[in-house]
Amino acid sequence: MTGHRPPAEDTTTEVVRWAAFSCVLVPVVLLWYGTSLAGATGTAFGLAAVTAVCRILLRQSERGAARLAQEERAPRRGRHHRSGAGARRGGRHTGGNTPVG
Repeated sequence: MTGHRPPAEDTTTEVVRWAAFSCVLVPVVLLWYGTSLAGATGTAFGLAAVTAVCRILLRQSERGAARLAQEERAPRRGRHHRSGAGARRGGRHTGGNTPVG
């Protein structure tokens, strides 16, 4: 499938679509129940602004999560450019139970 997207991106797209649908539906319902055209228009613009900001934040979150996942897959290098178990700091030492004199 050529247009396949990761599940997180599909979820974000779906949330944004529902929000856009609400930006249209809410003012229509408000007009139906007798709210003024100016009030319904103001509500539509407010919802559109909130939707745009949420979309931006969701996309930033997706990029951050993708970057974090990529960093976790990359091999880590220690302080002295060593990789592997010797590069880790602050772990437990399993040298036995010998007292330090």
